[in-house]
Amino acid sequence: MAEGRDELKLLGMWTSPFVIRVKLALSFKGLSYENVEEEDLYYNKSELLLKSNPVHKMVPVLLHNGKPVCESLLIVQYIDEAFSTDGPSLLPAEPYECAMARFWATYIDDKLFASAFQASRAKTEEEKAEALKQTFTAVETLEAAFKECSKGKPFFGGDSMGYLDIVLGGHIPLVYVGEVRHGIKLFDGTRSPLLEAWMERFSALDAAKAILPEVDSLIEHSKAKQARAAAMDPTASN
Repeated sequence: MAEGRDELKLLGMWTSPFVIRVKLALSFKGLSYENVEEEDLYYNKSELLLKSNPVHKMVPVLLHNGKPVCESLLIVQYIDEAFSTDGPSLLPAEPYECAMARFWATYIDDKLFASAFQASRAKTEEEKAEALKQTFTAVETLEAAFKECSKGKPFFGGDSMGYLDIVLGGHIPLVYVGEVRHGIKLFDGTRSPLLEAWMERFSALDAAKAILPEVDSLIEHSKAKQARAAAMDPTASN
């Protein structure tokens, strides 16, 4: 950070892929920040969170010199612009490529993982099958997008990781959790060999390894959360 003049504070929860996404951006940029963990987003949100994000009241929120920036995609873009001289650039410099990166980032959240989430929460086999159909269609579309964006190189950003790598990278731990807990293997060598190989490469980067939480810890947290929900509501599931 520029001569120590900038103060960064991140309000988050360690299990959230959207918080992980912001942490990845900060890590790849080499930026120091204070991590403020929200203990309970459902029943006991902090006053700082409610004040910083009065509209959605959700994490992540990045406080830059006391000014809040909300929504993970916007935060990553903000980090790249506000700290353009720190670390690698995340968004492409060319306007069309930048627009496409932002388009696919929205697709990842609104199509791919929204469908995968529905599949993991489906009440019937029919609902799960329909959600999985939409999920795997989105995977195939993203596989083609990776081929186009990477131009045959290791990452969405080319030779080095970029904005889309961080956007998708935040979901990697939950991809593994989904496979263990719900039997949903999102990326595989048949349907999406490029994305499967990308996931392994990204996870091996030092800046990613420093941030990505252990899958076993996420699984235990997921089980505990399910048990708590079941105790409060016997009809709750997953």
